Formats: sequence, C-alpha cells, structure tokens
Amino acid sequence: QVQLVESGGGLVQAGGSLTLSCVAHRRTSTLPTMAWFRQAPGNEREFVAAITWYNRKTEYADSVKGRFTVSRDNAKTAVTLQMNSVIPEDTAVYYCAASVLTGASTAGLPYHYWGQGTQVTISS
Repeated sequence: QVQLVESGGGLVQAGGSLTLSCVAHRRTSTLPTMAWFRQAPGNEREFVAAITWYNRKTEYADSVKGRFTVSRDNAKTAVTLQMNSVIPEDTAVYYCAASVLTGASTAGLPYHYWGQGTQVTISS
C-alpha cells in the first residue's frame, strides 16, 4: 500500500501564491508518474498537472499553464505544486495522485494511489 501525504493548503488572496507538497511513502521508481488533481464543490475532479520521475516530463491543464509549476524530488519521494497568480476559480480540494504507469499523456493515465486532499481557497 502507498500512502500519499499532502500539505500546504490554505487561504490566499487572488494574485498571490501557494505551495502544495506531497510525500509518497514508497520508492519513487515504483511510482513513475505523480500528479495533482482538484475538485471544486459541485464539479467533477479534474487534472491539474503531472510529472514523470525519470525525465521530469511535465503536463498541465490549460487552465493553469503559465501559473502553476509541478516538480519532484526523487530523493525525498516528494512532489510539489507551486501555484502563482492564483484566481478564485482555483478554489478546490487538491489531491496528490500516483500512477505505476507512464505514457505520452499523463492526464489520461489511471492513477492508483490518492492522498486525502488539502483545501485551497482563493479570496477575491
């Protein structure tokens, strides 16, 4: 079993920044793809960003491109989501996820492990 532990959520004003972190209690090489998803009230969960461990290839949802940056520290089996220029529409519960697979499109992969979620609220 893999445990993903998220931290860093909170309340921030529009235009500000926030950093989310996720630590995986498992060797990174067995989790080639790690990602962030989010779910706002009344909406379905949506893909935000992902990164592969071996080449650090990244993929982003159009809604966050240029504002969010995903990175990973394989030594610490951690993945980080740096959120800049946030807007109220970014308000959601953010989930860390990990897949034992990799592929051309990380957004379309099945994700096998999920964190408990961390609330991000952006005030206008």
